[in-house]
Amino acid sequence: MKYLLSSTLTAVLALTLVACDRDAAYDPLALATAQGKTINNPFAVVPSQCYTKTDGVSNPCWTCHTDKNGSNALNDAHLQEEYAFSKVGMNNPWTNLFKDRSAVIASISDTDALTWVRQDNYRPLRKALRRRGNYGGWVPDFDFARGFDADGFAKDGSHWRAFRYKPFPGTFWPTNGSTDDVMIRLPRFFRANVAGVENREIYKANLAILEASLGVGANVPDSKILRRIEPIDEAAVGADINGDGKIEGRVDVMRGLPLRYVGGAAGIGVVRHFYPIGTEFLHSVRYIDPDAPSLLSTRFKELRYSVKIHWVGPDELTENYAEERNEPADTPPIFYGSAVTGVISPFGWSLQGFIEDAQGRLRLQTREEHQFCMGCHSGLGVTVDQSFGFPRKVPGSPGWGHQSLDNIPDVPQAGHVDPETLVYFRRAHGGDEFRANQEVLERYFPAGKLDEAKVRAAKDMRELITPSRERALALNKAYMALVREQDFVHGRDAVAQPATNVHTQIKNGDTKLKKNGAVYKDGTLWLEWPAPATPTAE
Repeated sequence: MKYLLSSTLTAVLALTLVACDRDAAYDPLALATAQGKTINNPFAVVPSQCYTKTDGVSNPCWTCHTDKNGSNALNDAHLQEEYAFSKVGMNNPWTNLFKDRSAVIASISDTDALTWVRQDNYRPLRKALRRRGNYGGWVPDFDFARGFDADGFAKDGSHWRAFRYKPFPGTFWPTNGSTDDVMIRLPRFFRANVAGVENREIYKANLAILEASLGVGANVPDSKILRRIEPIDEAAVGADINGDGKIEGRVDVMRGLPLRYVGGAAGIGVVRHFYPIGTEFLHSVRYIDPDAPSLLSTRFKELRYSVKIHWVGPDELTENYAEERNEPADTPPIFYGSAVTGVISPFGWSLQGFIEDAQGRLRLQTREEHQFCMGCHSGLGVTVDQSFGFPRKVPGSPGWGHQSLDNIPDVPQAGHVDPETLVYFRRAHGGDEFRANQEVLERYFPAGKLDEAKVRAAKDMRELITPSRERALALNKAYMALVREQDFVHGRDAVAQPATNVHTQIKNGDTKLKKNGAVYKDGTLWLEWPAPATPTAE
């Protein structure tokens, strides 16, 4: 394929959203519906990062594959030690990693790239889905244009709440191609008092309880949890939040995990590291806008939605993890549901995703493209109830609001002493799984040696993992080319140059990491945030 986008063509692309907003023929479901249940690569659950060449010493795998992790009993740290691919999977299907897009990147002006990432392709999606009367899936119900109030609540009354979180190491860093944000919403009775009247104080209290339940490592018993929370009026919610034996005043620390939620959800028990049924997440994946304070572009690369639809008890959970762990390599995973109604994991979650079509409009992902999403949300040892973001929420009030990397410190993972990013650089020998981020290598690995003092001296995560303007634009342009190709079944990584530290073909067996003392079984989502002050009441 020739990579050539003329200025005329990019100008046409820049006008796409104006056209699609008035084009009643725009059908976000067309491709997914046409393809139905067709899956050419049932092993799309294995992401491109798993084909990394470790050379026996570079190990980014520890972030996902770890020992027993609280309620997550997958115990998949052994995958650091051996390649265990299916026969089909030994040929790397993610061939987009190896394409040279230098010509197309050079052909797109910075102005055209910025115009592209600053267009709104979300509003047309909402409008197109509302026109349909026979769609059984999730219809986006949040108005991004109206945004959030000072506490992170949606201004449109939809009850979504944005939270700030420390990005998961590697692929999820802006320096590697994308920005993102996440919102959470709990069912109505978590947002109301016992009479069913909506009450924001009760909603805040239940979110604080959930935050303490999900965001503290399994090594800390329920009774010993001590976490900073946003100020909660104990009298208003009828619960002793700070564990001082009294129900009075406004408190900003939770000591000990409550047995139950409060208000209309008082009959629901708190189960450590589990979300209640009906919990929803809204996750947008975006380009990098180097001039936006948050780095978040207006345009979405993807829009992801998940909802917990049924409870998986301890016995069923243990059985599901055992099946996942012992499943033969050549047996493809099976997920119920469909692209149109939602693809369902064995752990009780239904997922749906939208991705850009060739004109930049958001379309429902195909069944195979959903298979890709399921890989990380049903088959990794590090997740907490199959989630990534919320367990890494910044504690308390500073953690409620639209995502921004400003003032998020590089705290260690739970049980670690050194900062997480430093540990990742040290173990991965680079700033991404493929050791392809030359900017990070030049910045933090002068002469090929990690400058630990420079990493430790960084002010916050924004300083550590924000790309230069030049790199941000190059990554944006590379992804623009991928959108035009519509070849996501062969990978959706934004790669400015062909990746070299990646296997095109692989042989199962020893990775040599264990031999060289480079296997690490201590990866966790949980973080060691600074301890809160002694619990107080106003």
